[in-house]
Amino acid sequence: MLHSAVRTVLMFYAAIGAAAACAQTNYPAKPIRLIVALPAGGPTDILARLIAQPLSASLGQPIVVDNRPGAGGNIGAELAAKSPADGYTMLMGTSGPLAINPSLYKTIGFDPLRDFAPVILAASAPFVIVLHPSVAAGNVKELIALAMAKPGQINFGSVQGNASHLATELFSYMAGIKMTLVPYKGAAQATVDVIAGQIQLSFASTPGVVSLFKAGKLKAIAVTSAKRISVLPEVPTVAESGVPGYEASVWYGVVVPAKTPREIVTQLNAEIAKVLRERSNRDKILASDFEVTASTPAEFGEFIRSETAKWGKVIKAAGARAD
Repeated sequence: MLHSAVRTVLMFYAAIGAAAACAQTNYPAKPIRLIVALPAGGPTDILARLIAQPLSASLGQPIVVDNRPGAGGNIGAELAAKSPADGYTMLMGTSGPLAINPSLYKTIGFDPLRDFAPVILAASAPFVIVLHPSVAAGNVKELIALAMAKPGQINFGSVQGNASHLATELFSYMAGIKMTLVPYKGAAQATVDVIAGQIQLSFASTPGVVSLFKAGKLKAIAVTSAKRISVLPEVPTVAESGVPGYEASVWYGVVVPAKTPREIVTQLNAEIAKVLRERSNRDKILASDFEVTASTPAEFGEFIRSETAKWGKVIKAAGARAD
């Protein structure tokens, strides 16, 4: 009797293990939701859809892009963090909710380092320092000299507290200058006002601004990435133009709820990396003015930690708040 009971128990647990293994090998078995915590039509949404379509074909299940904007990305990110950790909810995270907002907001309803498992750093989009053509500065050194001669009189446009604003504050801090923020509700309007000459400059992200520079509507003097970028190879970096060590970009990566099984995280990383490396997909992403990356989960996790520390210092020095 005893042996029979033991045998029954062992068979029961073996069946559970086999079912779990089968469930993992059958992932995904239903549509996957990809939350975008920013409005439709913006750079994050564009990149999410460029990845979602080929990823859906690769996984054999629909990838549903779900836009949940608000509070600088916090609303959508909190929704993702509190979703079931089963691999059927992903977040297209950005530097805002994953690295900047924890220091910028008093409360955000989630902890990026505790509540998410990093999957992959997918792409980045550095800023371009764009000036109205009438501004008497043709490069970074001349802009710094102009700002030093007219402290506080050079106006830059940005959404207060967003990555562009903080990238500008970091530049001002490292260059030893003072410029004045003109706050906007959206980055696009700031760019429009630079073109119109209402403000002198902005740190604009590459998606959407490269074509304006090439059309002669803006003067681009530097990019904020560590290296020159493929879509503007003729434009030098800030670091090589007189501010050594400067680097700031908006980055985009996929995360999932923290307790998502490691096997699913590994599978998603491999599948998304394959999408990013496939020539036609990569060309579409590059054509939208993103720089393509494809990290491991561990590399992305370490990157988020380093970015959180970096922007925390900038926010403290700038006294920026978004509450």
